Amino acid sequence: EVELKESGGDSVQVGGSLTLSCSPSGYIWGFYSMAWFRQAPGKEREGVANIDSKMLTANYADSVKGRFTISQDDSRYNLTLHMINLQPEDTAMYFCAARRAHEAVYPPLSQSSYDKWGQGTQVIVSS
Repeated sequence: EVELKESGGDSVQVGGSLTLSCSPSGYIWGFYSMAWFRQAPGKEREGVANIDSKMLTANYADSVKGRFTISQDDSRYNLTLHMINLQPEDTAMYFCAARRAHEAVYPPLSQSSYDKWGQGTQVIVSS
């Protein structure tokens, strides 16, 4: 069973930056589509960014384009989300998600496209 573990959440000032990490444990092999989601208090969970480990293509929510970058290490299993110019509306619990797939998942930023989830890491952006 593959488990996902997020880290890197913190409290930062507006305009600051953070890098979140997601590391899988357990027996993992093959190609995975992986993604970051976030959920703010009182709001639904939303897709932030995804990456397909086979094609290395990435998709971003409009709200984070140009500020967030999703990437994988050479193993293609350890995931990061580099965030710059953070704003108060980026405050949320951030979750890592994954699905083993030979092709890119669709829709890339839909919760239904993933079947493995981490417990989340908290990001707080204050002014």
